[in-house]
Amino acid sequence: MSPEFNRQLSEKVAVVTGASSGVGRSIALALAAEGADLALLGRRTSLLELVKQECTDRGVRAVCYRVDLLEERELGEIKERVLSDFAGVDILVHSAGMIAFSKFAMASAEDFELQHRCNVLAPFALTQLFLATLIERQGHVIFINSTAGLVGTPGVSQYSATKHALKGLADSLRDEVNPEGVRVLSVYLGRTATPMQAKVHQWENKSYAPEQLIQPEQVAKVVLVALLIGPEAEITEVRIRPAKKPGLAKK
Repeated sequence: MSPEFNRQLSEKVAVVTGASSGVGRSIALALAAEGADLALLGRRTSLLELVKQECTDRGVRAVCYRVDLLEERELGEIKERVLSDFAGVDILVHSAGMIAFSKFAMASAEDFELQHRCNVLAPFALTQLFLATLIERQGHVIFINSTAGLVGTPGVSQYSATKHALKGLADSLRDEVNPEGVRVLSVYLGRTATPMQAKVHQWENKSYAPEQLIQPEQVAKVVLVALLIGPEAEITEVRIRPAKKPGLAKK
């Protein structure tokens, strides 16, 4: 049981994509500690099962759903699968994502399409599928975005474009569903200690020091604050960056 929040999400149901590792895993565990039941979505069944066990150890119900967000058919089936196990959905967390590295001149249309399908179309489709139950239960939609969705970054023009698109999607959705009692949060992450970030450092030919980066557990804490702030307020955007910034002089 969390000493800070005292299981204030009991009787809530959360769907978390990318739940098998990284930020998605940490958010799922934090939600479980607050009493929420979990629908865990991901591609790697063995890792999902480990997260499921960690969630159930916290005294909640958790169900794994193996789904490839790039497959339209699997996306279309996930609503029926989840709502056959749970009465509804209160929290939808979009944490899954993918990145491809390339200078603009050499970037491929195929890579762009894959990133767009994973980073934009999948969150769009899942939100649309669960929107009715989220409205009925006056829930939350949480988009784990990137600071690349605020400022373009060399070498990842396609990824940055998809994250800018995700920002636009979240901003428009927020204004549409706020009158229905649904709150929408975008979390813009700087460099975070995740498997994806390890690949970024490898591509940049830089040493990887995860202890100097944002920790996934810290992101989960921020998400909990937004969920538990109370019905009178809404946190719409949060930008998180590592405290240690290479190249900045110490004052």
